Amino acid sequence: MQGLMMDYPLTLTHILERSRRLFPGNQIVTKTAGGLRRQSYAQLYERVGRLANAFERLGIGGDGRVATFAWNTARHLELYFAAPCSGRVLHTLNIRLFPEQVAYIANHAEDQVVFVDASLLPALEKLAPQFGTVKHYVVMADGPLPATSLPNVIDYEELLARESPEYAWPTLDENRACAMCYTSGTTGNPKGAVYSHRSMFLHSMMACLADTVAISERDTVLPVVPMFHANAWGMPYAATLVGAKQVMPGPFLDGKSLAELIAGERVTVAAGVPTIWMGLLQVLEKESYDISSLRCMPVGGSAAPQSMIERYHQQFGAPILHAWGMTELSPIGSVSQLKQHMREWPLDRQFAVRARQGTTVPGVEARVVDVDGRELPWDGQSFGELQVRGPWVIRSYYNDERSADSFQDGWFRTGDVATIDAEGYIQIVDRTKDLVKSGGEWISTVDLENAIMAHPQVLEAAVIAVPHPRWQERPLACVVPKPDAQGTLSPGEILEFLSARVARWQLPDEVIFIEAVPKTSVGKFDKKVLRERFKDYVLPDA
Repeated sequence: MQGLMMDYPLTLTHILERSRRLFPGNQIVTKTAGGLRRQSYAQLYERVGRLANAFERLGIGGDGRVATFAWNTARHLELYFAAPCSGRVLHTLNIRLFPEQVAYIANHAEDQVVFVDASLLPALEKLAPQFGTVKHYVVMADGPLPATSLPNVIDYEELLARESPEYAWPTLDENRACAMCYTSGTTGNPKGAVYSHRSMFLHSMMACLADTVAISERDTVLPVVPMFHANAWGMPYAATLVGAKQVMPGPFLDGKSLAELIAGERVTVAAGVPTIWMGLLQVLEKESYDISSLRCMPVGGSAAPQSMIERYHQQFGAPILHAWGMTELSPIGSVSQLKQHMREWPLDRQFAVRARQGTTVPGVEARVVDVDGRELPWDGQSFGELQVRGPWVIRSYYNDERSADSFQDGWFRTGDVATIDAEGYIQIVDRTKDLVKSGGEWISTVDLENAIMAHPQVLEAAVIAVPHPRWQERPLACVVPKPDAQGTLSPGEILEFLSARVARWQLPDEVIFIEAVPKTSVGKFDKKVLRERFKDYVLPDA
């Protein structure tokens, strides 16, 4: 017997319409070089309508790809809705990828128009000659357009001013593509993940659940994670769904700027990668800012050191919410909320749980499998490849022959090595390519890095495998001391500190000090750069 339910499509148009009808006066704030720019959801709706009409005038038809090359701003949010709600596909270009990768992505997606922030014109001008399908470049500027070598340039504000705010939004199939984003491309060319209206709608609802991020109309949301990467973790869509105030940082991602925004706008939810929050922590420990408004700090992209989680909690009462996800998951897959019975545990035991990647969010399933594809028990010890499935997990990459290798029996193969404990909490052990194979045993570089970064004089640490004639591989620790510890911190102190925290055979064979850990386009530690730098490194006892 089938349920007789109304056939109501789950599309982003519902989110847009809801924000206008219920929360017209709520604010979207953007930090610019000239100060804070504010607009309401009513103004957002009007400008989105003008933009949708402009697409028609520009000849962007059907499911034409609308690319953005932009920071987190209200204008970017307008594109987040105008493209998909008019039936087109939003394609966020990652401004921090290598130039040849950006050119590959734009051509592979067949982008027809690029909307670019004025401050990013110099970077885009170098790429444009390689774009094969782009017809127009629309520049988003706060004043007069700067001089540019780009062809077919249009001023964003002039484009909108010519159009009517009235637009007849089409009734869309919920399975229609709404947006696409490419992976960071750590090996080979980046791969395209295409999201549907339905998947994005469900992902937005998930982010508003009490046991996930619990975004509500009462919140002020600051997405520090870029809108050009994995939909800013879905924060802009979820915040618009419930009419939450949104604060967009623009290009101002340094610790001081973020501290001012959090304190000045009374931000309650701020999402970003660990390196961003490490930078903010340095500022907060030296200067006085009131960040007491924060109730939730989702952190993902790479493992958040437990020491950082503890410092935010103990020094500032700011609760970090450790999360895990991927571009292919839209991107949230799990969050580390404590279960009710765990709230009676001692703090150190609670922190150990909060440092894990957490339990899967409602709608997502996870398992770990061995090399033969057999599912492993949830015992917190057995580790294998983490695989997931769910309504916002992609089923293939866009027009890419590598898709077949990434899926197994309806499950997406994440490439992460993990354990799942009896309570269902996922612990990412490492990426498969980052594990150290030492004498037939595996060493987790993530565990070593988190242990090293717990040292009070360490700012950053990355551990890589280097060849060893006897053990095959051994760990090399690349450490960045805090500024006030430069020249005084010794390798021996690091190893002594570690010896009480990890097994002796897991200790790095050597600790070297570097100026900074290289970062990927989305702020993760870029170990492939370190592996290339130290590929011929000879360990002392090798």
